[in-house]
Amino acid sequence: MTDDHLDIKTPEYVAIQFQIAGLGSRAAAFIIDQALLMIINILTIVILFFIMGGMETSPFFLTESTFPIAVVVIGLFVLNWGYFFFFEFFSGGRTLGKKVVGIRVIQENGHSITLLSSFIRNLVRLIDSLPTAYFLGIIMIFFHPKHKRLGDLVAGTIVVHERKAKKKKKFTPIEKEINLRGITVNDLELDDWTLKSFTAKDWKLVSTYASRFHQLPVEERNRLTKQITDLLLPKTGIDVIGKTETELENTLLVLYLNLKDEWEFEL
Repeated sequence: MTDDHLDIKTPEYVAIQFQIAGLGSRAAAFIIDQALLMIINILTIVILFFIMGGMETSPFFLTESTFPIAVVVIGLFVLNWGYFFFFEFFSGGRTLGKKVVGIRVIQENGHSITLLSSFIRNLVRLIDSLPTAYFLGIIMIFFHPKHKRLGDLVAGTIVVHERKAKKKKKFTPIEKEINLRGITVNDLELDDWTLKSFTAKDWKLVSTYASRFHQLPVEERNRLTKQITDLLLPKTGIDVIGKTETELENTLLVLYLNLKDEWEFEL
């Protein structure tokens, strides 16, 4: 089946889009959860075996006292049902399996799952598991347009893929240098006529200077800075006489920012 999406509009009229989790991702998460629960169940039974007499009791289910067995059976039922209820409510709609796969349960309005929704959704899980191996739930998820099982329909929930956080922008070395110096594009006010006086050749010269800024030895960089400022700054009307090397560098870097907005996507 093709990927489906859920569009939700918040009260602030901001549209949020979620990708609905299909049968494959939900099955993978469920298998992980069941494998974890199976390990816990086996360990619990093994511990019970040793508590009730170990190897000397054969079989241990036929011992005189069945109270420990009853407690364990009830405990395992609560564990296997409560696992999904607990994690989905207290962990933002994600069991351990869902975290691994990257999916979560939310309400249809885009809000986090509520205590009542989690309770209803997992209570109906007993019906979804009928007649065996979650057959009813699988059929529902496969054929429902929003990949919902019966528990989702009753609780008003939906399973979606986690929204990936936007990666932080990686700054180039020259961008880091500009930020470190506190330089902004507004430090040099250029009117449209002045900007139009700079050619593609000028932009290439300034951009090459910026890209090689950290690679050049100080003496060579100072010499190159002087040559470029003598060539380009007269177009801006800026007097370079009396300016220090740092001031000239800053001026060229501001010019770089201005020309970048003008030329970066033109070439």
